[in-house]
Amino acid sequence: MNTENLSYLQKQLLNLGFGEKLNEQLEKNIKSGKKEFILNAEQEYNKQNVDYTLHYKAGDQNDMYFFNKYDASLRDKDMQQTFYINKGGAITAKEAYNLMEGRAVHKQLENLEGEKYNAWIIIDKENKTDNGNYKLRPFTDGWNYKPERAIDKLDIVGINDEGAKEKLIKSLEKGNRHQVTAMKDGKEVKLYLEANPAEHRVNLTNYKGEAQQLEHYKKPELRNENKKDQKQAQVSEDAPEKKQRKGPKMKP
Repeated sequence: MNTENLSYLQKQLLNLGFGEKLNEQLEKNIKSGKKEFILNAEQEYNKQNVDYTLHYKAGDQNDMYFFNKYDASLRDKDMQQTFYINKGGAITAKEAYNLMEGRAVHKQLENLEGEKYNAWIIIDKENKTDNGNYKLRPFTDGWNYKPERAIDKLDIVGINDEGAKEKLIKSLEKGNRHQVTAMKDGKEVKLYLEANPAEHRVNLTNYKGEAQQLEHYKKPELRNENKKDQKQAQVSEDAPEKKQRKGPKMKP
């Protein structure tokens, strides 16, 4: 058995969020000399169970094994997706769950020429590949999506603390539904943020999952500016109407 190969595959499992619980089964299957084999795992996120089937295959010389892909399935929903292991850009177990839940993930990808690039990706549930897998829709740097633009407008408690904003952005890039506390009418409100690259914004929901308007949680100075702009716009719209109703002066 190639011990270096085993160590690499075990480290790969750890990096992809599967931990060390599959190490014993992995070693046992490699020792058996099988041409290919699968490992089964399950994880729980936000009280939802996800089942995983990991696919391994031996190389031409049978001394090296490769982790090629894994299937992920939401147990309580009719949703399954296969994720392929790419060089350095593989989707982790948690990211797979987030993608299947409809959220976006920011990853470094590689094109057919081997060139690396960064992109936000979502599962395109309207389009499938020939093998029945949902296509992944990328939003590259050219799309110019930056969630911090929306975050900077929000009156989030503690966002200016050291490392707080960076931690929030990193969490959104992993596809997480991140909890924050924001101010609304002088009161603290717990909210959940999600990245939404397709619409160039962040999604805001309350603890019930109900959509919230960003306008209600803006910093006071930004809300005041908006009110001033709206008032000026209203005056501009009303002015021509008043002039029109007055009409021209009539000669006596």
